Amino acid sequence: MQRAALGSTTAGRKGFRRHRAVTLTAAALAASLVLTACGSGGSDEPAGDALEVWIYQDASIKVQEAAVDRFNEKSDVKVKLVPVPGESYQDRMRTAMGTSNAPDIFFNWGGGSIRSFVEEDMLVDLTPEFEADADLSSAFIPSILESAKIDGKYYGVPMRGMQPVILFYNKEVFKKAGNEQPPSDWKELLTLIDVFKEQGVTPFALAGTDAWTELMWVEYLLDRIGGAEVFNKIRSGDSEAWGDPAVLKTAETIRDLVDRGAFGNTFQSVDYTSDGASTLFAKGKAAMHLMGSWEYSNQQTNQPDFAEKGLDWVTFPEFPGGKGSTGNVVGNPANFWSINSKLEGKEREAAIEFVKTAADEEYVEEMVDNGEVPATTNAENMLIGHPAPGYALFQYDLVRDASSFTLSWDQALPAQQATPMLTNIQKLFNKQLSPEEFVEEMKSLK
Repeated sequence: MQRAALGSTTAGRKGFRRHRAVTLTAAALAASLVLTACGSGGSDEPAGDALEVWIYQDASIKVQEAAVDRFNEKSDVKVKLVPVPGESYQDRMRTAMGTSNAPDIFFNWGGGSIRSFVEEDMLVDLTPEFEADADLSSAFIPSILESAKIDGKYYGVPMRGMQPVILFYNKEVFKKAGNEQPPSDWKELLTLIDVFKEQGVTPFALAGTDAWTELMWVEYLLDRIGGAEVFNKIRSGDSEAWGDPAVLKTAETIRDLVDRGAFGNTFQSVDYTSDGASTLFAKGKAAMHLMGSWEYSNQQTNQPDFAEKGLDWVTFPEFPGGKGSTGNVVGNPANFWSINSKLEGKEREAAIEFVKTAADEEYVEEMVDNGEVPATTNAENMLIGHPAPGYALFQYDLVRDASSFTLSWDQALPAQQATPMLTNIQKLFNKQLSPEEFVEEMKSLK
């Protein structure tokens, strides 16, 4: 995607929060003078009673490590980052909350991943902070903030990059088929399925062993057919909304895609975690791949030549007669910091100041350097320094201009609904449930 040259980055950075630890810095200075007078020895390590900050352990953690170091230099109340292995993160978090081992601040996905904690009054309501701090409230893209909003109140501050689901396509495969344009509407998409099948190419790579990859198709189709409002009702607890005609139409469309051979004949045995679907796509065995924005960095790592020369991307196409806008996006808007309500006094104040640092200029710059696309309103000009500026700007524009950004359903819904939902979706793709049976199974989820 080509973009005109952007102007000075300085202008684009106005409005970022600066020096948010001023009050705590003064307190830290006073505390340090007292300690010095008493002859206490200094240490760069946080004290044993430092606030525990749990985070999903991955390659992006270095941004948060740097933020912790900066904060601890200025605050008398220290924070300590606790990386938790990704495969056990959610289970460990759910088990720990409400116990003496619960984190003070923790990484999450917003939506359903924190709703039960809100209902049990375990999280700090951050709405007053957003209302009182104009810089903070204007720092983030509104549709991103909505993802951490529960019953009209904010319980999270965005702290990782945006992860919309994007339709990727292989330019070389399209060129060989004599069609260099990706589909802009459903009629074009169906035509391309036939074109690529005739070429002996699977139209869409799909890792059918992982139900969450199939979920992406269901999410976008329901959005394009019924609009974002249908799932918003479901997410708010209205299980009868699964009976909306748009849900049945979505299920019927999935069955039609499967019957047409849109995903080939072996997608049920293809996985994502070991790079199965991505490799088929990169090697030209598949023409397109609907996947989260991380697919780009995945291809850069494993298929760098393809990422540089053959990979391109586009928004999910419109559906004929559908109510949803092509500007609507699904995926993971961002990850968030939330605060345990057990904290009081200066510890709670320090925790609030720490999570606010995710809106600071230095933090956002480091996210860009790390290859992330920040959820901040003023990040656009910084993205010229992104490792892949064209792709980053596509993502940023997509999300910034989105009419709505629907959180991935398996994160938006509570676990007791999300797990059987994924099972039902996989059964729908595998023809173990008819579209009508799928709807009835989903309506029974409470």
